[in-house]
Amino acid sequence: MATPLTNRPGCFPTTAAGQIQTEDVDAVVDRIDEADGVVFASPVYRAATRPCSPRCSSGSRAGAVGETSAPLAGKAALVLLAGASHHHFLATERLRAPLASFFAAQTLSPGLYFTPASYTPDKVLDDESRALTELHGRAPVELATAVRGGAALSRLTPMI
Repeated sequence: MATPLTNRPGCFPTTAAGQIQTEDVDAVVDRIDEADGVVFASPVYRAATRPCSPRCSSGSRAGAVGETSAPLAGKAALVLLAGASHHHFLATERLRAPLASFFAAQTLSPGLYFTPASYTPDKVLDDESRALTELHGRAPVELATAVRGGAALSRLTPMI
């Protein structure tokens, strides 16, 4: 895959509420536009991911009429979430669906979701979760290669 968004944890500075600081939104969109793939990671609260700032939402171009770009269209995307229980697993779908339909990202299914049971007492992923993570780490590379090399996959755009 292309160069990651950044080499430091958190990718871009966030507020205490986990929102991307508004002055960084344009940089995020530009980096997504340059990338072969994107990982969307978030904690889950009550079956919902943390929202990005209002400017982030409004700055997310999908290629609609009047927009000049669609940074997520044709990108390989992986949803990675962590929550307190398996009861909130479907939050992965709540994020995956708009990525696939509204933004025309090629999403890896299923998303990756971890609960406290996925970790050892030392707070590291257990062997099964680590193996799953490694598999999900390789799969987006294959997906990005297929999307980039596919005459049809790379040209799919949002239906808006």
